[in-house]
Amino acid sequence: MTINYKTYWRKTGLKKNWGELFLNIVNEHKPKNFLEVGVFCGVTARNVCELLKEIHKNEFKYIGVDLFGEKSSKDEIVPNYLNKQKFSNPLKNLFYNFILRENLNSYESVKKFLKEFSGNVTLIKGNSNTILKSFDFKDVDFVFLDGGHSFETVFEDLNLIYKKISNNKGAVILCDDYDDSSYITGVKKAVDRFVEGKKLKPHIIRSRFAKIVI
Repeated sequence: MTINYKTYWRKTGLKKNWGELFLNIVNEHKPKNFLEVGVFCGVTARNVCELLKEIHKNEFKYIGVDLFGEKSSKDEIVPNYLNKQKFSNPLKNLFYNFILRENLNSYESVKKFLKEFSGNVTLIKGNSNTILKSFDFKDVDFVFLDGGHSFETVFEDLNLIYKKISNNKGAVILCDDYDDSSYITGVKKAVDRFVEGKKLKPHIIRSRFAKIVI
């Protein structure tokens, strides 16, 4: 199977090489019930849905949790493009900001972007620390954690996720931005504290991803 991460002319935190590495990790585990915390503009979601459809036909589920433009109650680092939707490409700036007038991180935009998979996709708008407490995702077998990046948010998200899926032998939690000391430090601290407390051993992939297998 050829793995090709596509950006669809939208903003994404995973550039091509990182995106293809990410998809290869997903393909290795071939999950059927995928949870993403931090959907942003939906590019990762679209790529995951296309991959899982190729593997499982229509027998897969994708759940995406994001603020979708709502303000967080915590002091989080928010990329500028989510607030001001800045593009280095002037054609993208013209197309999205002046012609479509579409906020790529809005719930409506992401839902429309994923409409091909509407029967497989559930999008939930809200703070992950709140949503993860109440939503039933006990069948989830792969989590991509890329939401809030403060220590408090990541650590709480990890504990809430683990509580729900700890009985799913072989389930995977993949944390993005694990080791980016120049920009984000909370993720690494939270992951290290979490795995130490749960006596789990993370697999660090190219200093970017921390993969935790339950």
